[in-house]
Amino acid sequence: MVLGDVRITDFYGLLGVYELPLWFSYSLTIFAIIGLTNAFNLIDGLDGLAGTLSIITFLGLGGWFLYSGHTTYGFIAFTFVGAVLSFLVYNWHPAKIFMGDTGSLTLGFALSVLCIKFIESNVVIPIDDFKFHAPLATAAALLIVPFYDTIRVFVKRARKGISPMTADKSHVHHFLMRMGFRHDQVALILGGVKIGFILLMIAFNELPDIVMLPVLVVLVVGGGVVLDRLTLRRVKQIVRCSPRVLSQRSYHGMRAKIKIDQEVLRQEDVNLN
Repeated sequence: MVLGDVRITDFYGLLGVYELPLWFSYSLTIFAIIGLTNAFNLIDGLDGLAGTLSIITFLGLGGWFLYSGHTTYGFIAFTFVGAVLSFLVYNWHPAKIFMGDTGSLTLGFALSVLCIKFIESNVVIPIDDFKFHAPLATAAALLIVPFYDTIRVFVKRARKGISPMTADKSHVHHFLMRMGFRHDQVALILGGVKIGFILLMIAFNELPDIVMLPVLVVLVVGGGVVLDRLTLRRVKQIVRCSPRVLSQRSYHGMRAKIKIDQEVLRQEDVNLN
């Protein structure tokens, strides 16, 4: 942050706040980088999911940086695209290799830093056609899936009175798995959701953060509520159509004890060949 001046310096009029005090700028940037880095680590729970989500963001950032004249950051973003694509060939379901914490934390760190550079660079670019008037909301949309998923699970765990850092299976991708989707299908679904939010920000790039941030929050929270209800309905349907565990045990126990009565063999014509 200090040597490269990588920090959030301005709120660009959001809630009437513009330039931030230096101490608050550094504190907010530290919190954002650590939080987003670990949020991306938490989303790495299925084959190909973290790789798919990171490629979409790196492609969007790389294209924007090159188009706006920030060639160095554009090359960095596209270098990560090539690296993740090479990895994703072997990480796609069924995976032969896995990313692990080292990979997901590295990608999360790179994405968070590039998103901060996007926020800062967007304000000073002279190109009006590809300038976002809601840079904070656009950066949030670029990392919308891990950002929302982390806040969601932390709030749910806190409401249950357990530590937010406790591991469980309440993440978004776990809910989609319970609905019957495979690893690759979940990766494509969440990737499609992320692309949808990015396209939304591109379509309304002339609107400010004061408008787009509430829209983003409403859409994300509403989508989460719908997902919870659909998952619950689907799980109930799957349970309703599945045989009961006790019935299966009784059936298997009966089948193991089936014997042919010797009296039946003596009285009936049986082919003994």
